Amino acid sequence: MSVAKNIKNQIKKIPLSEPFTSSHFLTFGTRASVDKAMSRLVKEGFIERVARGVFYRPKKSHFIGKVVPELSSILAVIAQAHGETIQIHGAEAARQFKLSTQMPTTPVYYTNGTAREIIIGKLNVKLIHTSSQRKLQYAGKKLGMALSALWYIGKEQINNQVIHHIHERLSAQEFELLQSTSMPAWMRQAINNYNQEEMSA
Repeated sequence: MSVAKNIKNQIKKIPLSEPFTSSHFLTFGTRASVDKAMSRLVKEGFIERVARGVFYRPKKSHFIGKVVPELSSILAVIAQAHGETIQIHGAEAARQFKLSTQMPTTPVYYTNGTAREIIIGKLNVKLIHTSSQRKLQYAGKKLGMALSALWYIGKEQINNQVIHHIHERLSAQEFELLQSTSMPAWMRQAINNYNQEEMSA
């Protein structure tokens, strides 16, 4: 069976609109032969390329047309392929938690890998290197997003209202776990102050 045929059969097992990388199929042939097969499948319209080395099998909706994978799932696949951790930047995290109305013009993420810009669809995504493992905790999860938002809000702006806002958007288990994560003293003190106010209310 040809490399392209083997790859096509494997792709059929992957859910529609779920991203995957070409490196997933290197057991079927050399890098050159796999890349050639992937290009052929793109030309056939069987799969679509969403970023360099990242593809998906399009799912079509009567309402919105092609359902493109979410940016977070594409970045998760890229992170896995490169053996790195990618975490949402604090500015976007704060916006998603409705702590900020500022809309970043370019999606920005932290990474413990190489700082770079990657093109995903029509987006230019910026990856900023950080050596701080504390900023990468629970990457890709709501808890990680909460930590990233708190880092962004910063020591001078954090208060009980900010913590309350975060608390409301986390489950009880997530908020409890948040308090056991590694964080700077100012962040821990802010959470402690909030808890004390809640207990005395």
